[in-house]
Amino acid sequence: MQKKLFGTDGVRGIANHELKGELAFKLGRIGGYYIIKNIKKDKAKIIIGKDTRLSGDMLEAALMAGLTSVGIDVYRLGVIPTPGVCYLTREKNVDGGIMISASHNPTADNGIKFFDKNGIKLSDEDELNIEDLFFNDHSSKLPYPIDKKIGLIDEKYDWIDEYIKFIKNSAAEDLSSLKIVIDCANGAAYKASPDVFKALGAEVIVINDHPNGEVINVNCGSTAPEILAEKVLELNADLGVAHDGDADRVILIDENGDIIEGDNIMAVAAYDMISEDNLKDNTIVTTKYSNLGLKESLAEADGNIVITKNGDRYVLAEMLKNGYQLGGEKSGHIIFSDYNTTGDGILTAVKIAEIMVKKNKKLSELKSVMSYWPQTLANIRVKEKDDWKNRKIIQEYINKAESEIGEDGRVFVRASGTEPLIRVMLEGRDQTLLEKWEKILIDIISQELN
Repeated sequence: MQKKLFGTDGVRGIANHELKGELAFKLGRIGGYYIIKNIKKDKAKIIIGKDTRLSGDMLEAALMAGLTSVGIDVYRLGVIPTPGVCYLTREKNVDGGIMISASHNPTADNGIKFFDKNGIKLSDEDELNIEDLFFNDHSSKLPYPIDKKIGLIDEKYDWIDEYIKFIKNSAAEDLSSLKIVIDCANGAAYKASPDVFKALGAEVIVINDHPNGEVINVNCGSTAPEILAEKVLELNADLGVAHDGDADRVILIDENGDIIEGDNIMAVAAYDMISEDNLKDNTIVTTKYSNLGLKESLAEADGNIVITKNGDRYVLAEMLKNGYQLGGEKSGHIIFSDYNTTGDGILTAVKIAEIMVKKNKKLSELKSVMSYWPQTLANIRVKEKDDWKNRKIIQEYINKAESEIGEDGRVFVRASGTEPLIRVMLEGRDQTLLEKWEKILIDIISQELN
């Protein structure tokens, strides 16, 4: 069954347009009730965090009203990275968590993500069950407690310090030999990331750390890493760290100003963990979007790859199922399951910085463990993304592209789960051939869906 409300990463939309306060209130009531319905205690507790978007206050207020209206106490964390919400949900023995963020999306967008008591995103089945309550008017069956049974709100803005301490304590190396530039994307990382690296001894230069909410992800952070690359070169730094709006992903910059995305980050981490016999079955988990060069490169170190559906929740599910310790996505969501239950951009950057110090190597040297296959990736804005699979002419041209690129390469087309986009990825040995078919597919999809 296809979901109507939830996408690949929670509920998203333009705040006060698709994602209105009324919807957030209803989601708070229904989602909160669903998370705690089997809990046998007087008062359930849920924590709630947000990134810096202007619409965060509005959606937070509506969500908290919904949660308290079904008798749930709310701990309000304020601005905090998504992985901080996941960590604190587990550590504080609460019954669930909510993050208000649209991650790397534009400033006008926002989103709502739910986590269970273990700090794990809800399953597809859970989200479908919430949608059933939401759309089929079962919400009238939810409780309306009165008097002392109504939920209360408590501000816990200082809890972010415990998340910062957790990341700091995860590091076994002193980073005082490194000069690091951090681009906070004017988002949720603005406090936590600089504090972590300063505590570990690094010389830290911070850019785009304005939490006013008006410029989150605007020409900065992981969606525009070229800005950080210029700063790294200008300051002769050892490492650049580019976060997204909620700091669950990261893109790194080496000392030469070269951009290091998720696949290469995973390769560096995997090689180090394999060398220390600290990677179960020498295996990492990733998605179809990862470059085929990652699999080829890891094979040289007797490493393996398991492929899942797109989305870090599916990566985590596979990791937890089989005890794998490292996984992630090309986009920079990297999961170290020994530490956290979601992509954690700050933790990932710390782990790579540790490897640089431990091995006394520059990031440009470390990244050379991976060689890339030619790959193109296009995002095509469309009016109707859900109908693309039913368009015969689109399928016909996809088949033609697959036939010509050959079995060594691949053609991967899907609708975005969070935006009105069709994503087209082509990969193979021949860059010219990929570019030819990318142009053809862009033209056909644009004509058919616009």
